Amino acid sequence: MKFTKMQGIGNDYVYVNCFEETVEDPSWAARFVSDRHFGIGSDGLILICPSEKADFEMRMYNADGSRGEMCGNGIRCVGKYVYDKGLTDKRSITVETLAGVKSLDLTVENGQVSEVTVDMGQPGILADRLPVILGKGEVPADPEGRLIRQPIQVQGKTYYFTAVSMGNPHIVLYVDDPYAIDLEAVGPSFENHSYFPERTNTEFVRVLDRNHVEMRVWERGAGETWACGTGACAVAVSSAMNGLTGREVTVKLRGGDLEINWDEKTDHVFMTGPAVTVFEGEIDLR
Repeated sequence: MKFTKMQGIGNDYVYVNCFEETVEDPSWAARFVSDRHFGIGSDGLILICPSEKADFEMRMYNADGSRGEMCGNGIRCVGKYVYDKGLTDKRSITVETLAGVKSLDLTVENGQVSEVTVDMGQPGILADRLPVILGKGEVPADPEGRLIRQPIQVQGKTYYFTAVSMGNPHIVLYVDDPYAIDLEAVGPSFENHSYFPERTNTEFVRVLDRNHVEMRVWERGAGETWACGTGACAVAVSSAMNGLTGREVTVKLRGGDLEINWDEKTDHVFMTGPAVTVFEGEIDLR
């Protein structure tokens, strides 16, 4: 199988052109290629496929083999791949995902894509539309039915989360220092908490000022990653809802920065960031 390794601010995936290649068992393949000791090494596997609804389809699998609805850093790299490889000559394309069809605007420099802006759509912020089941007697903390500063018990400690869906589930927690958190120890307890029947992505956030925040992320099915595009969008929405920032914010992650704009007129979230090709290769999946 021919593949391309790509990354968006450190969130790395193995990409396969399924116009030319066939992956019989993508869940198994994702586990195999993601292994950083015996495989290629990545946060997961992304298949670029034909689509009847859009210009292309992105099928995304986490490192544990589970299918993901959406990946913000991953979809930016899809945009770079299809343009740089000559699968399209358009600078505005659409990509089908399990979270719906997303629109991408490509910034081209010297014949190659350097940056991509993705219309991530409307965020899910109402409790009755989120995959969250609260404990007995718990009610949404916000009169509008949003899960803002909702208490949660994890490993004997009370935290407060804001829940946002960007096509996949996120909870955002504000802390004094994200890098003081033992993510390997606490991350799985959030991901697999009984409140979240589909598991959840968890962002630990410090607000720097009205225009800048920093975050670490524990991703569902992947563990800590250097970046999470949907997570950065969820953080921007959560921070605006909590009155901590404006609607335009720079989100600083381990791998770099993303520019997020929660547009007031359309209610859509726009994410802008880089996309980078790391290397290409061929691997035997037998």
